[in-house]
Amino acid sequence: MRNETILVVEDDQPILDLITKYLTAEGFTVYGALDGPNALKQARAVKPDLIVLDVMLPGIDGLEVCRRIQQESDVYVLMLTARAEEVDKVVGLSVGADDYLTKPFSPRELVARVKAILRRSRKRGARDESDLPERQGLYFDDLSINPETRQVVCNDKPVELTQREFELLYALAEQPGRVFSRDQLLERVWGHDFAGIDRVVDVHIGILRKKLEDDSANPGLIQTVRGVGYKFVARRAK
Repeated sequence: MRNETILVVEDDQPILDLITKYLTAEGFTVYGALDGPNALKQARAVKPDLIVLDVMLPGIDGLEVCRRIQQESDVYVLMLTARAEEVDKVVGLSVGADDYLTKPFSPRELVARVKAILRRSRKRGARDESDLPERQGLYFDDLSINPETRQVVCNDKPVELTQREFELLYALAEQPGRVFSRDQLLERVWGHDFAGIDRVVDVHIGILRKKLEDDSANPGLIQTVRGVGYKFVARRAK
């Protein structure tokens, strides 16, 4: 018997009912919301393991709902959209979505995607529990990263990061100079093989650069290694 909880946010009642039916049949505990404000309330009250979130919602749209939720938790978000353009997906990734499913979709495909995300999430959780002792704070000349408080200070100013942004920064900064491939960063931060577009790491790197770099077009902290991935370049504080 599964014990994962899923919040489905969809303003079309028949679609919401259909998704709920299929997920419930697989043993998931499912909650539903028809609009943005109720989605936020449910997410805070239920604390789901995964959210299936429609982009087009009344009250507050799905992108804003996703952004707010990711500021408060590291829950996985599978977004539903009627538009297949990559630019729309990139916008979704930039506010914290983990994957996309384009309408119309097969309910079985949605269930398979949900199962895959949660299965790999469980593997990541088991791995994290074995990674004790707890992570240490990282301190560089103009940057400090505190994993206990999840606070980042750059040039003496606090920097607000989502859960994914923080984890990505920590993964890079923990081993300065090491080159990480996109696949390595994806596995470390998202904990599953991303089934949507392959730009999720690039999008989040771009966000980090805008928040941390004086000139994001000429980054000094997070550098691109062409054909390979990214590396963090900074001197440890003395």
